Amino acid sequence: MKAIVVTEQAAGTAGMKLMERPEPQRSGGSIGDVVVQVRASGFTRDELSWPSTWIDRLGRDRTPSIPGHELAGVVVALGYGTTGLSVGQRVVGLTDWTRDGTLAEYVAVEARNLAPLRADVDFAEGAALVMPGLTAWQGLFDHGRLRTGQSVLVHGAAGVVGSMATQLAREAGAYVIGTGRAAGRQMALDFGAHEFVDLDHDALEDVGAVDLVFDVLGGDIAKRSAGVIRAGGTLVTIAGPTEARPVGGLTIDFVVVPDRVQLSELVQRFRDGRLRTSIGKVADLVDAVAALNPTERPKGKTIIRVKGMSS
Repeated sequence: MKAIVVTEQAAGTAGMKLMERPEPQRSGGSIGDVVVQVRASGFTRDELSWPSTWIDRLGRDRTPSIPGHELAGVVVALGYGTTGLSVGQRVVGLTDWTRDGTLAEYVAVEARNLAPLRADVDFAEGAALVMPGLTAWQGLFDHGRLRTGQSVLVHGAAGVVGSMATQLAREAGAYVIGTGRAAGRQMALDFGAHEFVDLDHDALEDVGAVDLVFDVLGGDIAKRSAGVIRAGGTLVTIAGPTEARPVGGLTIDFVVVPDRVQLSELVQRFRDGRLRTSIGKVADLVDAVAALNPTERPKGKTIIRVKGMSS
């Protein structure tokens, strides 16, 4: 099968190559696995810096490895003990960090990491929901315990993850303050932010006190954000560990995990028109290396089309 492969961490995305790789085993494989024919794949820009891209759980080198962990596709084989899915079923999901990923024609993935994808949802849209949607959901609700009537500050509200968080928080009945650069103001408002803070020109400290901060930026912004959280509130970040702490509250740094129920909720919200993705470009697998090495910062998420997406 054709796949995007990486072998050298120092090369980053520039070291990606389109190569032939063995297909996942279709006759059994690991217990609980399914093999999915990938129709669309997402890619997270910093995943080539993750140790799991290069070594397995025992610390052994696993290169050449196939990156990408977000997918939408069709089940073509079931491993022993697999339940809840069937051959021919459309699915969407998030694959294990330490196994070969989704920038390939086929991928083996644990069945529990997949959710059904209805026929009225495009494969590209399905793949674009996965990482941003699960990250936003888990940050807001699992870790941030966001409730109706609370206020939340969403950094990078016009970005791929931030726009998801903005929409989900707004739908949950929260008052949403989005942040970012001036160029993202209208997009953040269009995604549901009640107001917007230009981090280059506005004073973050002027937003007043909020119950929750959803942070994708880290660094100085995370430290300053802790100061605008009400006593007992929460700072949730995906930007790595930080010493920032709200008074009497919590700081939570988390890594997104697969969740079938949450994926199903996200897909349903998309189908109902309550949730939109932010796709910037869709490119074929043969053009993936160039698409994932843009000359300008991409606006929206880049999705790689792996197989014909008409069915």
